[in-house]
Amino acid sequence: MARRRQLYEGKAKVLFEGPEPGTLVQYFKDDATAGNGAKSGIITGKGVLNNRISEYLMLKLHEINIPTHFIRRLNMREQLIREVEIIPLEVVIRNVAAGSLAKRLGIPEGTRLPRTIIEYYYKNDALNDPMVSEEHIAAFNWAAPQDMDDMNQLALRTNDFLMGMFTAVGITLVDFKLEFGRIWEGEEMRILLADEISPDNCRLWDSKTNEKLDKDRFRRDMGRVEEAYQEVAKRLGILPESGNGDLKGPEAVQ
Repeated sequence: MARRRQLYEGKAKVLFEGPEPGTLVQYFKDDATAGNGAKSGIITGKGVLNNRISEYLMLKLHEINIPTHFIRRLNMREQLIREVEIIPLEVVIRNVAAGSLAKRLGIPEGTRLPRTIIEYYYKNDALNDPMVSEEHIAAFNWAAPQDMDDMNQLALRTNDFLMGMFTAVGITLVDFKLEFGRIWEGEEMRILLADEISPDNCRLWDSKTNEKLDKDRFRRDMGRVEEAYQEVAKRLGILPESGNGDLKGPEAVQ
């Protein structure tokens, strides 16, 4: 691919202008951060694995008519995606107490929640992505009430589907973060699932042992981070037992 103009660089990805209007190229880095950048490092091969895992999950979501920004994987580290107006919120879906929820409410980590909980965080690195309520979202016009309804519906549908998919391969979906964007088609605006779905933004535990298979291994200095990401890919059938090979070709959303 010809060198394209860089538009944005985040902690884990870089966005370049796409080959056609309304598209972007999303590049997955090996860089890893925790604590909003307080800790940083490199997880070798993470970008390749996250590209493949996110591609696989986005395609599966497309099959059940959940709209996403994903178009197709271009190569080992890049995806072609639709350009969307990102809504400045992180939507966190929690099924099991872990991370900040466990600390904030004094709930033992690993406690299954009585119901799925959705939380919202304002996307602002300088403020450490503070937790906000629907009242804040409405007051500051970050998202309209209809946008929130669409996002919540898509988040819960995504959670139900992914929980079943991961359970089938012996993984518990503890919690995960989603981002959404707006896209206009003529006069009509739609909400799409954006960003990525990978061990970077999901807590994934082995269903039998509760072994962590996600970025918490990096956050907590547990070691074997690359092996954990590879294990997720293997269980989903993306990565062969022999290692990080590129056996399946790119697929596209029709």
